Amino acid sequence: MAEDNEKLFGDHKIPTSVMLKRLLRYIRPEWKSFLFSFLLIILNVGFEVITPLFIKEFTNAIADTSVTLAYIMGLSIGYFVISIISQVMIYFESMLLQKAGQRIVYKLRMEVFEHIENMSQNQFNAMPVGSLVTRVANYTTALSDLFTNVLVLLLRNILTVIGVYAVMLFLSWKLSLILFGFVILVFVASLIFRNIITKIYRKERQLTSDMNTFLNENLSGMKIIQIFNQEDRKEKEFNEKNIALRKTKFNAILAHAIYRPAINLLYYSALAVTFVVGLQLKLDAGEIVAFYLFLSRFFNPVQTIADQINQIQKATTSSERLFNLLDVPPEVVDVPNPIHMETFKGKIEFRHVWFAYEDEDWILRDVSFTIEPHQTVAFVGATGAGKTTILSLIVRNYTVQKGQILIDDVDINNIEIKSLRNAVGQMLQDVFLFTGTIKSNITLHDDEYTDEEINRVCEYVNADKFINKLEKGLDTEVLEKGDNFSQGQRQLLSFARTVLHKPQILILDEATANIDTETEKLIQDSLEKIKNIGTMLVVAHRLSTIQNADQIIVLQHGEVIEKGTHQSLLRQKGYYHKLYLLQFRND
Repeated sequence: MAEDNEKLFGDHKIPTSVMLKRLLRYIRPEWKSFLFSFLLIILNVGFEVITPLFIKEFTNAIADTSVTLAYIMGLSIGYFVISIISQVMIYFESMLLQKAGQRIVYKLRMEVFEHIENMSQNQFNAMPVGSLVTRVANYTTALSDLFTNVLVLLLRNILTVIGVYAVMLFLSWKLSLILFGFVILVFVASLIFRNIITKIYRKERQLTSDMNTFLNENLSGMKIIQIFNQEDRKEKEFNEKNIALRKTKFNAILAHAIYRPAINLLYYSALAVTFVVGLQLKLDAGEIVAFYLFLSRFFNPVQTIADQINQIQKATTSSERLFNLLDVPPEVVDVPNPIHMETFKGKIEFRHVWFAYEDEDWILRDVSFTIEPHQTVAFVGATGAGKTTILSLIVRNYTVQKGQILIDDVDINNIEIKSLRNAVGQMLQDVFLFTGTIKSNITLHDDEYTDEEINRVCEYVNADKFINKLEKGLDTEVLEKGDNFSQGQRQLLSFARTVLHKPQILILDEATANIDTETEKLIQDSLEKIKNIGTMLVVAHRLSTIQNADQIIVLQHGEVIEKGTHQSLLRQKGYYHKLYLLQFRND
């Protein structure tokens, strides 16, 4: 699955330098917040470095009987004031960075979502929804942590280590140089740990994405799983993925379990050296206590630096996968300076169109036909003949490999995609309803439509007959995918949604399939009303529903084999005639 994802998303290793440059584009607008926070961090680190020197003076003052109470009180007040100022600066620094970080992640999340919206149906269908959700939600969250927490702590810890060591050199350069050996050991251990944990986290991200994909697909298809008693097999598949993810997380835990005690051992060894060497160098009590405090301020940041490097590695992996997705170019895009069309007459022409979803496995072969404005045209043929593909090509869900499609004598590749799709209304066999209300599903949250317009459209398409029976009417809640409505009711709502947006070209792809006879009659009655609205394209297996079409185009194996009206095709006694007799006998 991971290999499939890499192929689909074009996942590849992005050099760190390149990734940082790309991230810099999002950071640059927030440079003032980061600069001010950086200054606050420097000041705060300075205060943290100074505080052990107060303890040093306290220690020496207690041992010196000549020191006055006023001097000790002065040290206490100074220590208290610095602590208060330090905490205030931490507050402002945190608020600045949190707000800046959230703005950055907001922009990145929106960019990723908009990029997904612009992908073609061919690309979208090929990409697991679970992986897309993981990239938009989880990976941007990891980047949020990077900007708001990890980088700040990493910078503070690095400055603290530098500042503390500088003061330690000032107090005793001999002892500091001896302790520097422990610093080298810490960084070597951290480097080894980083290399190991990087590989582990990369694998963990891939396995997490695979599991999310599996869950999304199987939870959506749970009804089929239960119908065919596939629970045990699916449990086994999930168990395999769960075990693989568990092993990877255990490896990460093991790496941390070895690394942290090793750092602690180095810390305690450094403390022992401090006391022994400090006494040999004849340091006073205050200096030894100061070294003890400095060591804790030194080793704690060093230890957390490694953890923050791990967090950075997680964020790097996340940003890499986000950029991999952003680097996948949409297959269907506007040409430079596309033609914006407010209105369409509705003439549609296919000129020697060839199309394949993959390579040269042709779904359509040299298809040519012309549909005049305001005609009702039906497409007939066996499953896989290319009927739905033709409808998808008209709205540019895909791009043809050969030939040309024209609307109002203009190549659709030159028409602005937004204006083209705005003019086309589609009713599909599988109606998708969003969580919300009936009203929001009909208007798609467009507040420009009034309740009067919505009610008029519902009455026009006969959807009012079941909506008016509901207690809350248009405000009735819609469950996920509209599962609280029948197939026919969902189809009527889809019809109302389509008509409300005033299409100039109407597409019906098996819109009357799998619904009861009563609802089909309601829809047929509505279809008769809107025939004059614009050009209507219909795909239907039930030939009884298309007998009054102005033109019927018969497809077989991706080729147009017959064209004409219902009566003329029957007189030809060809493929359409056979289909008609077959359905008539079955009826």
